[in-house]
Amino acid sequence: QVQLVESGGGSVQTGGSLRLSCVASRYVYRYDCMGWFRQAPGKEREGVAAICFGSQMRTYADSVKGRFTISQPNVNTLNLQMNTLKAEDTAVYYCAAGSRLTLLVGGYDYWGQGTQVTVSS
Repeated sequence: QVQLVESGGGSVQTGGSLRLSCVASRYVYRYDCMGWFRQAPGKEREGVAAICFGSQMRTYADSVKGRFTISQPNVNTLNLQMNTLKAEDTAVYYCAAGSRLTLLVGGYDYWGQGTQVTVSS
């Protein structure tokens, strides 16, 4: 029902900033919530931030609080502003669509292909 495409990944130095974007093919009310996840080689996929368009309520992983900001300016666009980047932020970042505000992978039904973010020291 929903196709997601991420963009904005790249390589930056520690302390730098980067903004990721995700475009959805269509908005489905049942999947009002969207989230950003990341996965580094050999590690499990983890939730980074999530937001629901209707309420604009947000949630963040402790590791990125104060540094990352998730936003959804319209029903088809999801953004993640990443500031003060650290080496441990290096991973493939994925956007996802689901029906509830959660950072759990199981809470989402649709996923993008991912975009690589590399932070060097």
